[in-house]
Amino acid sequence: MSWRDCMAQSLQIYKKKKQMVSFLQSMRGFQNYYSPKSTSNNTSDIAMEGNRSSEMSNGDIRSPANDNGSCIDLRANIIALCKHGLLKEAFRLMDERRIYSDLSVYASLLQVCLKERALPEGKLVHAHIMHTGFQFLDSFSGNRLLIVYGKLGSLPDARKVFDEMPERNVVSWTVMITAYARSGHAKEALALFCQMQQTGIRPDQFIFASILPACRTLAALEYGKEVHEDIIRNGFRYDVVVASALLDMYVKSGSMQDARKVFDKMPQRNVVSWNTMIGGCARNGQVEEARRLFQSMPDRDVVSWNTIMAGYVHNGFIGEALEHFEKMPERNLVSWNAIIAGCAQHGFPDEALRIFRQMQLTGLKPDIETLSSILPAFANLAALQHGKRVHGDIIRSGLEFDGFVQSALIDMYAKCGNIEDARKVFDGTVRRDVVSWTAMITGYAMNGCGMEALLVFEQMQLSGMKPDHVTFIGVLSACCHAGLVHEGWKYFNCMIEYYDITPRIDHYCCMVDLLGRAACLYEALDFINQMAIKPDAAVWGSLFGACKIHTNLELGEYVADRLFELDPKNAAHYVTLSNIYAAAGRYDGIQKVRKTMKDRRVEKNPGCSWIEVKNKVYSFLIGDRTHLQTDTIYAQLNKLSGQIKEAGYLPDTKFVSHDVDEEQKEIILFHHSEKLAIAFGLINTCPGTPIRVVKNLRVCGDCHSAIKFISKMVAREIIVRDASSFHHFKDGDCSCGDYW
Repeated sequence: MSWRDCMAQSLQIYKKKKQMVSFLQSMRGFQNYYSPKSTSNNTSDIAMEGNRSSEMSNGDIRSPANDNGSCIDLRANIIALCKHGLLKEAFRLMDERRIYSDLSVYASLLQVCLKERALPEGKLVHAHIMHTGFQFLDSFSGNRLLIVYGKLGSLPDARKVFDEMPERNVVSWTVMITAYARSGHAKEALALFCQMQQTGIRPDQFIFASILPACRTLAALEYGKEVHEDIIRNGFRYDVVVASALLDMYVKSGSMQDARKVFDKMPQRNVVSWNTMIGGCARNGQVEEARRLFQSMPDRDVVSWNTIMAGYVHNGFIGEALEHFEKMPERNLVSWNAIIAGCAQHGFPDEALRIFRQMQLTGLKPDIETLSSILPAFANLAALQHGKRVHGDIIRSGLEFDGFVQSALIDMYAKCGNIEDARKVFDGTVRRDVVSWTAMITGYAMNGCGMEALLVFEQMQLSGMKPDHVTFIGVLSACCHAGLVHEGWKYFNCMIEYYDITPRIDHYCCMVDLLGRAACLYEALDFINQMAIKPDAAVWGSLFGACKIHTNLELGEYVADRLFELDPKNAAHYVTLSNIYAAAGRYDGIQKVRKTMKDRRVEKNPGCSWIEVKNKVYSFLIGDRTHLQTDTIYAQLNKLSGQIKEAGYLPDTKFVSHDVDEEQKEIILFHHSEKLAIAFGLINTCPGTPIRVVKNLRVCGDCHSAIKFISKMVAREIIVRDASSFHHFKDGDCSCGDYW
């Protein structure tokens, strides 16, 4: 008997046994694949289909040179090779012995392709099926190939198989729709769902569970409601998987009222349903309701705890988030990442650092998300040594070439005032994207290296990388800190006319700051009045800072009125106005400001400075006497005060808003938090090493002048990052050129 006759006989056996397999059996082989909550592995579908195929084919393999018994042995050998993941060996055996397989062997081959994510080999199996004449005998072969192509992300191949199938069952449609939905092609998924309904095929719970996320992705709430009606008509409203998908769609579409109706009507709720509802309430500002639901849960898992904690973080309740974090019975990496990111993003970098240390003690290794959260916290605290240690961990873990991590490292080094190491990371970046270019430009800008920032921007343009709106914030900031008014206008207009980027509020802030620092105060005012969008407190605040620098009381009072209307609870505006009055000798104005603050119950944020010494971060307030070395610190300050006065330093008492005698004003000035931090650093670090300090407010003019003298007196580089910019003090000069 020739091999072609063997093939014909195999086909006849297959067709006869095909009629004996019910539609329910075909569904059973695919249930795990379609269920969104399934925990089965990628190969379970094909494995079950393979079992079914073996029942149907009963070992029909044919080869020109072998009898039926030998074929069965070869079939067993091929399947054994597949089960051990030896895909290439299985193919080699088939090709060497000219084996033409039945569907059970192809199922085994496809199972291994899926398990090993071997798309090219999957295509080879497809070609083998076509060559042997088995292509699309029924939905089995097509569905198997659809699963492989769909799960391995080859949607064009999956769609080609789907379109060429002479017959499709509900499984075929579900596989294709699910593949589109899971790959982010929501429009295609919805279009195919509509097409399926037109064919008269009744959707099942698996299709509904797949199509609802597509409605959510497209924000197609109205269409989602129509699908909801279809679910009710088809009798799946009480299916826990479908109900959970409905709940998720309504929650993520912001329709909390509809979500609550679905949740309340669910006869059976699993932990996923509870977590979805809690997360939805939290994201929509219903924190108290989220807390109540969390407390009502019959069973909680680590996701439940993470969800409520993330809800507190999202709404800025860091204290409550920390409380829940401490109470968690178990924590995973997501738990640690959420609380670290929350503390870092909401102004608690020291707490983020503490928790990160605690996480390291548990032996849990940070991932990219952890690093992207903790590196900015190091930057905010000027914790350079901590940052360098984590940089070493990144290198050892093989993440140093990740683009996101590299950009975060550039930002961290730049914000710690170590622009040299920031540049080293940038130069070692193999694939520079807009984020890495922007990080380097912004890093140079904040460190007062305006020309270097603009040079990097020109290199970025020459490389063909298109800048975005964030890049131009860095460019304009560089012009601002370097006093490059002409260049600032050039790049502002270039952004609009050449790159077609509409200016945002941050761009306007930079331009106002640029003009204000250059003493073009009324030109800045005209610019604000001609803005295409309504100026906010940040824009007026930029001009207000310039009024303080140039002691323009008249314009300062005008801008203050605008700010008190827009942001009446911001203490910084009152402090700035008070400083303007103090510089002008208007102590009556200072008293008026204080009374206004008291009447409006506005509390001033105290000036605070941080310094890292021997891997520990220390904080100082003005006149702080809480440290163990307080006596030594003040003795060092008194010594420095005498030395720099002999060198020509004159205290600028106009920066003291208290109506006291000159001697008391000098004492107040020399007890500012940044001076205390510098004295502490001089005592506790080796001679010649740089001192890095971070301050939450802008450095006053007297401190700026005093630190220049101190840097020359002690022969140290002193790097101070304030709320406005970086100041690199060295040999009696500052990198800002006294322009800040």
